[in-house]
Amino acid sequence: MRPLGFACAVLAGCASGPVVPEVRFANAPVAVAVNDRLDVKRAPHSRLFLPDTYVWDGTIGRPLSRALELPRDRRALGVNALDEVPDSTWFTNRIGVRELTPDEIRNGPLTDDLERHKPWTIHSTKIGGTAPGLIIKDATGVKYLLKFDPTDEPPELETGNHVIVNRLLWACGYHVAEDRIVYLRSEDLVLARDATVKDLTAGDQRRLDRAELERDLARVRHEPDGRIRALASRWIDGVTLGGHPAEGVRDDDPNDRIPHELRRDLRGAYPIYAWVDSVDVTEGQYVDAWVADPGEPARHYVKHYLIDFGKSLGAMGDIAVDWWRSVYYRVDLSGMLRNLFTFGLNDRPWQDRHAPRLKGVASLFEARTFDPGSWHPDSPGYLPFLTADRFDRFWGAGLVARFSRAQIRAAVEAGRFSDPRAADYLTDTLVARQRATAAYWFARVNPLDRFTLEAAAGRDELCFDDLAVVSRIAPAEATRYTVTSYDIDGRELDAHTIPAASDGRACARIRLTADDRRDGYTIVRLATTRPGFTGDTFVHVARDPSSGAPRLIGVWRR
Repeated sequence: MRPLGFACAVLAGCASGPVVPEVRFANAPVAVAVNDRLDVKRAPHSRLFLPDTYVWDGTIGRPLSRALELPRDRRALGVNALDEVPDSTWFTNRIGVRELTPDEIRNGPLTDDLERHKPWTIHSTKIGGTAPGLIIKDATGVKYLLKFDPTDEPPELETGNHVIVNRLLWACGYHVAEDRIVYLRSEDLVLARDATVKDLTAGDQRRLDRAELERDLARVRHEPDGRIRALASRWIDGVTLGGHPAEGVRDDDPNDRIPHELRRDLRGAYPIYAWVDSVDVTEGQYVDAWVADPGEPARHYVKHYLIDFGKSLGAMGDIAVDWWRSVYYRVDLSGMLRNLFTFGLNDRPWQDRHAPRLKGVASLFEARTFDPGSWHPDSPGYLPFLTADRFDRFWGAGLVARFSRAQIRAAVEAGRFSDPRAADYLTDTLVARQRATAAYWFARVNPLDRFTLEAAAGRDELCFDDLAVVSRIAPAEATRYTVTSYDIDGRELDAHTIPAASDGRACARIRLTADDRRDGYTIVRLATTRPGFTGDTFVHVARDPSSGAPRLIGVWRR
C-alpha cells in the first residue's frame, strides 16, 4: 500500500482547526510483505569492495559531488501505508510485530548445532580480514567459516561481540548468517586432500599440510583446558555477490527498484548500529546472495544480509587504540577544523569513555557519554545513514525500545563469556544505551505507534501506544492527547482531549464522516502535549467497502 501523494503542502480549504497535510491514502488493505522474489534467471554480477577507494570516495569525492547536485531531502521509500517496513528480501519483521522469547533470541538464526557434527574437514584458510580463520565442512557436509580471537587482542572480545550483535540484529528483523561460539580441539579438525592456503585474491598459494596447521593453531589463543574458542559462521547459501551499493540499485537485479539511500530498512538502522556501537559500516559489512527459493528451487532471487560485527560494542576503538571512534569519522574534516580553530581546547567527550576491565568487554563500551544523535560510524561513505531523517530513526529506535532486559540478556548470553560479570556489565550497558536511544528519538517525532481500531460500548475507538510513556521516559500524568477528526477535504468533524494511560496505551472515540461516497474517509489528528514537547500524527480511517467496518488505511507523521 502506498500513499497517493507525498507533498507536504496544506489544504487551502480547511474551514477551521489545524492544518491537515495533503497526503491521502487508498482505501485498501495495508501491505505486510512485498513481492521482490521474482525469478532472476542469472546471478547478478559480483561487486568488489575496495576499502581505500571506499574511504576516499565516502570522505572526499562523493560529498563534494553531492553538494554540487544540491540534493533535496526525501522521505524514505520501502514503507507501507502505516509507515512500517513490510517483509522483503531485505527485512523480516520479528520483534516489531510479535513477542520473542529469550530462548528465541539466544538461538537467533540458528537451524542446527555444529558441535554435534564433528570432525570438521578443513578445505582452505580464510581469505582476507585481520583475524586467522579456516573454511571447513562439518560431518554432514555443511560449510562454515571459523574465525578466532587474535592473540594480540583481548580474549573473547571479537567473537563474543559478533554473536551478541548478530542476535540483536536478527531479532530486529535483519537477515544475518548463522553464527555461534564453538569450542574445539586440534583433533576435531581433519585436512581435506586438496586443503590449501589462500591469498588475498583467493588464489591458491600452496597446499595446507598438518604441520603448518598445527603451527597456526599454536598461535591461536587456547583455553586453560586446551580447547580453542572460535566463531563459526555458516556459509550463506547461494552465490554471494558482495555488498549492495550504498547509493542507487543493482542494475542487473530486476527486484532491486528502490534506491538504497531511500530504503527505510537501511536508513532506519542508524539508531540500532549506534545502540550497539557498530562503527564498522561499509559496503563490506553487507553481503547479497543469489539464492534458490526454498519452496520453488527453480526460482532464484537476491537476498540481502548483514555480516561481520566483531568490532562492535566499543571493540573497534579498543583494538585500534582510537578512543574517538564513534565520536568522529576516521577522516573527519569538520573535527579537524574545530580542533584547529579552538587550538584543541574544545570538549572531547571520548576522553571520558571507560569501562571496567573484564574479560570480553571493550574498555570503551559504556553509556555515560553515549549521544544517540551525534554517534558516527568510521566513515561517512554509507549513504543511507546520511540521508536518514528523524522518521527513519524513530522507526529504528522503536525496534530498539521493544527489547526487554531478559531479551537483551539472552543475546549477551549467546556470546558465551567465561566471566559472568562481563554478561552483567554488557546487559546493563545495553539497557542504559537503549533508554538513551529511545529518549533522544522519541522526543523528535510524536512517538505514537501500534494503532488499532476497536469497538467499545457501541462506538469506534482508535487505540495507540505512546512509546515514550510505555518506555517510562515521559510521565503519563503530564501527557494529554487532543483528538480531532476531519473529513477527506480537511473540514473538522469533532474534537476532544483524553489523558494518557499509565501503561502508555490510550484509546479515543472517533466518528467517521457520513460521506458514503468516499467510504467515510476520515482523518484523525492525534496531538500530543506534555512538558517540553508537542507533536502530532495523522491517522487515516475509512470503511471497508465489502464489510462496512472501519479500518486503518494510513498513518502520516509530521
